[in-house]
Amino acid sequence: MDTKTVFSLLYFAFLAANRTVVSGAPSFSIDYKNNCFQKDGKPFQYVSGSIHYSRIPHYYWKDRLLKMYMAGLNAVQIYVPWNFHEEKRGVYNFTGDRDLENFLDLANQTGLLVILRPGPYICAEWEMGGLPAWLLQKPNIVLRSADTDYLEAVSSWMAVLLPKMRRWLYTNGGNIITVQVENEYGSYYTCDYNYMRHLRTLFQFFLGDKTVLFTTDGNTDREMTCGTLEGMYATIDFGTDVNISQAFSRQRRFEPRGPLVNSEFYTGWLDHWGDQHAQVDTQKVSRMLGEMLSMGASVNICVNPVGADHDNRFRSVVTSYDYNAPLSEAGDPTEKLLAIRDTISKYYGFMLYRTKLPRDLPEDTPLISPLNGVHDRAYVSVCGVFQGLLERDTTLVMNLTGKQGDQVDVLVENMGRVNFGSKINDFKGLLSNLILGKDVLTDWQIYRLDIDGAIASGWPQSGQRRSSPNPVRGPSDGPVFYQGTLPPNGLAWDTFLRLNEWTKGQVWINGVNLGRYWPKRGPQQTLYVPGPLLSPTQPNNITVLELERAPPHTRVLFMDRPQLNSTAGKTSQLQTTDRQT
Repeated sequence: MDTKTVFSLLYFAFLAANRTVVSGAPSFSIDYKNNCFQKDGKPFQYVSGSIHYSRIPHYYWKDRLLKMYMAGLNAVQIYVPWNFHEEKRGVYNFTGDRDLENFLDLANQTGLLVILRPGPYICAEWEMGGLPAWLLQKPNIVLRSADTDYLEAVSSWMAVLLPKMRRWLYTNGGNIITVQVENEYGSYYTCDYNYMRHLRTLFQFFLGDKTVLFTTDGNTDREMTCGTLEGMYATIDFGTDVNISQAFSRQRRFEPRGPLVNSEFYTGWLDHWGDQHAQVDTQKVSRMLGEMLSMGASVNICVNPVGADHDNRFRSVVTSYDYNAPLSEAGDPTEKLLAIRDTISKYYGFMLYRTKLPRDLPEDTPLISPLNGVHDRAYVSVCGVFQGLLERDTTLVMNLTGKQGDQVDVLVENMGRVNFGSKINDFKGLLSNLILGKDVLTDWQIYRLDIDGAIASGWPQSGQRRSSPNPVRGPSDGPVFYQGTLPPNGLAWDTFLRLNEWTKGQVWINGVNLGRYWPKRGPQQTLYVPGPLLSPTQPNNITVLELERAPPHTRVLFMDRPQLNSTAGKTSQLQTTDRQT
């Protein structure tokens, strides 16, 4: 065989190999003719589960993803909370628990495809639906609209986020198959198509016009009308309380051809402080999931894992995101997860306002928030002595006594910004005047308290030498910090913290904020403590901010299981494996 023939054979072999590469390039699209997705040229149906990387310590990401994969899921659906990555305007954080690309890589290694939901609004029972609070520095801003200030901020954020996501698209060798634009926009009052057009243009510019973009809306004509737009595939969401055929018929009115998709199949629901723990019947979940899959529908199994709601009044959501979910907060498989597997075979902040009494008040004098301007809960002291509290929508009057010139402190707690509906412009602090008798209180000094930052830096343990020489040992009324330690025992396992007989506040362990406790209001009674937060060899620092009144014993309890369904005033028997400190 001569040299020319050899080179000719090599040339044609190269062309054949190159054609193989081209024809085998990953692809993902919508097949409108056959009413399905197509992955690499073949019909594809996904069964995904929602997982909130922003609510899970990064050292548990792989564990949670592996459990979802072993349950039979072939994809995961993830929200990207804008305010988790840009807490301060122009300062972006994608490290540690915020390392989104690391999460995508772990999902890829596990064999899970990704449905990306980058917002900018995500709901997710997350503070302000994921929108940064610094947007409210523009007092007249219209969120989720074509408002110029809002679009400028959104465009800047997407110009940072979306280029990071482009290389993770399935068509580029990654695992992102579809990308949602906004979230349940049809439920919002603005119904601004120019806003949705702007987002569509942004997403197509940064991700490419071949990327499958989609919208998700609730099961009503109004929501589907305002939330959908040509060029973005319209999907629907619903739970176990609806007729499946009727719901998908509504989707068909907006998307006559293409795959049936339930983007949020609710297998659980959120809890508010003071409510019963929400539960959804496992068998009903399993039956309905089976029906949808038999219809060829793609389904995302959703639990809306912190924020607040505002229907007829403000209602803060509990700390735990274990909303009767298939995979528990601690990552344990539940009966519901096993049933799903068989069927298919997841900021708080404080402001201090300080002024002086304008005159002597020898008798009880009403302090009034006449325009319901306390957002959300205010703890009032005079000369350091706790007087009482005001609470949004519920407690608008309390009494004060004191002398002219006495220092008045009003500590205002942010209970979470509204994350759904027309009231997400949820400003915090004192939003209107407080009236004391016939006087309007004025001349306020205002302090933003970075409690998280102080405790993360080692306070109060590191600052004991600078603290009062006679610290309070017993319980007292009003906001008080308590500190203690959990002795090491050579183990660092997941556990659950219970504050039995404490009233309301927050807890930190080794500088990490575990969240709120409010056992008297319930239903949540315990806080999840990831094992890696604990040291097996060094004393573990515990800091408790009790806002109302601590119990005489000032003890906390570490338990081997959560208690999420106790109602106010009820106490369950504690396990013998518990530890007290």
